[in-house]
Amino acid sequence: MSAEADGSREEREFAAAVHALREEMARLADRVAALESAAAATSPGTTQTAAQVAAPEPVAELSEELILVISAALAAYLGKKPYIRQIRLVSTPTWTHQGRITIQGSHLLATHHR
Repeated sequence: MSAEADGSREEREFAAAVHALREEMARLADRVAALESAAAATSPGTTQTAAQVAAPEPVAELSEELILVISAALAAYLGKKPYIRQIRLVSTPTWTHQGRITIQGSHLLATHHR
């Protein structure tokens, strides 16, 4: 094949790809418009605060056995029986980061100089 034929084939492939992308964008725009109109239809005039939107669903109660296990672990760690007022899951990047630092810091990486 000549370079001119390769160029026209590449141009046709490129044009087809652009056309496919434009069709996909049109489908997505239609979908977004349908979702926005459905959302507006389900809650006309109601406004929610960010706290109401982002409020997590309440978690099922913890079993008595699990609370006793947590209490026993705390008693063993603290040396006295704790009074537990609240148990909640805390999942933040800070805890993950600190855990990684602790684990990585526990490895002895000695450098031997001669």
